[in-house]
Amino acid sequence: MSDKTGAAPVPDASGVLSIDAMGGDLGPEAVVAGLARAVKTHPAIRFIVHGDKPALEALIARRRGLSDHCEIRHTADVVAMTDKPSQVMRTGKDTSMWSAVDAVRSGEATVCVSCGNTGALMAVSMIRLRKLPGVNRPAIAILWPSRNPTGFNVMLDVGADIRADADDLVQYALMGMSYARNGLGLERPRVGLLNVGTEENKGRTELKDAHDKIEALADGSGFDFVGFVEGGDIPGDRVDVIVTDGFTGNVALKTGEGTARFVRDMLGEAFSATPLSKVAALLAMSSLKRLSKRIDPRRVNGGVFLGLNGTVVKSHGSADETGVAAAIGLAWDLSKSGFSDRLRARVAALTAPEDGA
Repeated sequence: MSDKTGAAPVPDASGVLSIDAMGGDLGPEAVVAGLARAVKTHPAIRFIVHGDKPALEALIARRRGLSDHCEIRHTADVVAMTDKPSQVMRTGKDTSMWSAVDAVRSGEATVCVSCGNTGALMAVSMIRLRKLPGVNRPAIAILWPSRNPTGFNVMLDVGADIRADADDLVQYALMGMSYARNGLGLERPRVGLLNVGTEENKGRTELKDAHDKIEALADGSGFDFVGFVEGGDIPGDRVDVIVTDGFTGNVALKTGEGTARFVRDMLGEAFSATPLSKVAALLAMSSLKRLSKRIDPRRVNGGVFLGLNGTVVKSHGSADETGVAAAIGLAWDLSKSGFSDRLRARVAALTAPEDGA
């Protein structure tokens, strides 16, 4: 796919991802490196890359064969991490983020990937893609390393909106179930509602209301509801989908990532403290590498915006080559599974009775 700036829209969006190359703390260098790594794993992938054309042309040219997978769309501006969403709405039409989302809106690409400002990305996505009919609040879903056979659990919301009433939590459960089916290949996902205890009399009123509503929907919607779950169940094997509000989910996410880094750093210090411990580290090297890979947050980088007319994957702003490649890999899997169309059909089927009431 050569550079065709200003050319007609890509006729077949299958396998095409739209990439905001300018967002993120590490700049376009990390993004382009991530693209190159992703291509090695998924040779059929194609990209529409948005950002400063001269800079991107130079970076892509350094990666052998990458230019064959990329079309560059020039944009003059960048959404900074400090920009307010309202500011981006007024002045952000010529940014790489806006352009990347628009490629999904126009049907030229199936999924947008950005490392940029989360609030701005959600605002642009909601304005350009619009919410699915029947969805009140979109959610950000992430994959969390767990003891399940798939290796992951789905958790949402992790920061799209700090508020969530009972009906919002019900929608999160349904969207999370659909994501687990398409992202993890689970035929009948187990859904749990995060609370301060598993007893049905615990928690806020909206949690109790959501509990009853989700339980009533479970059998007819193709999932199992396990009831309330606690923080310790997030990395466990009791549940496949954890539903919570964005405030709680974001705190849990950042705590988990910080804990993973802390454990990795402490292990490094412990095994380098004495000559004997260094020998022990050499003997345990293969096991330590497996552990480090399992708890590495970069490996599951990428939150998916659910509830929109199109799929957007939000990568960590600090993502390096490995993290960007992981987010692109997730976007590729969702693209090939037709996730956006399936989620749209699921939400439409579940809201149809309400519309006709």
